[in-house]
Amino acid sequence: MRVLVTGGAGMVGSHSAEYYAKRGDDVIVLDNLMRSKLFGYDKKSVEYNWNYLKSYKNIKRVKGDIRDKRDVLDAIGKGVDLCIHTAGQPGVPLSCRIPLEDFSINAFGTINVLECIRRKCKNATFVYCSTNKVFGENVDKIRLVEKEKRYVYDGVNGVTEEMSIDLTGHTPYGASKYVGDIYTQEYAHIYGMKTAVFRMSCIYGIRQFGFEDQGWVAHFIIANLFKRLINIFGNGKQVRDLLYVGDLVEAYDRFFRGNIKHDVYTIGGGPDNTASLLEFIEMIENYTGIRMKYKFDEWRPSDQKVYISDITKVTKALKWQPKISPVKGVELLTEWVKENKELFK
Repeated sequence: MRVLVTGGAGMVGSHSAEYYAKRGDDVIVLDNLMRSKLFGYDKKSVEYNWNYLKSYKNIKRVKGDIRDKRDVLDAIGKGVDLCIHTAGQPGVPLSCRIPLEDFSINAFGTINVLECIRRKCKNATFVYCSTNKVFGENVDKIRLVEKEKRYVYDGVNGVTEEMSIDLTGHTPYGASKYVGDIYTQEYAHIYGMKTAVFRMSCIYGIRQFGFEDQGWVAHFIIANLFKRLINIFGNGKQVRDLLYVGDLVEAYDRFFRGNIKHDVYTIGGGPDNTASLLEFIEMIENYTGIRMKYKFDEWRPSDQKVYISDITKVTKALKWQPKISPVKGVELLTEWVKENKELFK
């Protein structure tokens, strides 16, 4: 079997590539290695994952851009059976600063990959990494109750696939990912391709290079271990459901191997795997024994106070469920950062 992973040097991408490489499949990783440049990071980040994947003889690494048809076709080669499209511009604040670049990567890049797959290997399965940000500020219409350390939904378990993604603010990032989301669905409807849209909540795991603008779980852990000051935008009571990356990749594979032709799933840790920022800080402190240094700042535009995925549909449809708890996930990620401190100094 042949698998194409776009953005394969990213956290989700590298874990996807490794998953199939360990199964003995031929994996092609396509990445332009521009993440560090996008976020103004002066050290290597995705380059680490790029080099890490080199150890697998059945992984072919192609340095190229999802916006370049020739690069994508070169990566596809004679055809693939599965494409996991993780490539994208992932920063919400960054999208507000560079909306044209954000659109070019997330919207045009996605349809370019879809079209190349359709032309070369129409029967391939296409998995799109969407985001909860496609719901935009509609999420804020759910009534909240404020507790001591978190907000909670009032009478609702979480956000389902039925929530509207229209008539609301999204941020440029949410809008550009929305475009890719809709096109992925459309290629199933109009061209008969097998596609899945996974509207992901907070995904984290080892080999994650977190910044203030994106990857907050890793960002918090790295800051704690190095005793660096972090900004908390808002009051710290905002809540996310956390899903370990290995569990996410297993869901992708369940769809690929199943009989469902196309669908859309909200996916995250669900109601049983949530944490507010304040609670997550305590979780880190309890494990490392190091006090977190932080200060509060103004709320960021369109920052959802609570986002929890209702994973009822995906668990039933794919016979899947999260396995790694946030406490265990913090342990795994913290130990990885400790073992690779030179990457973060």
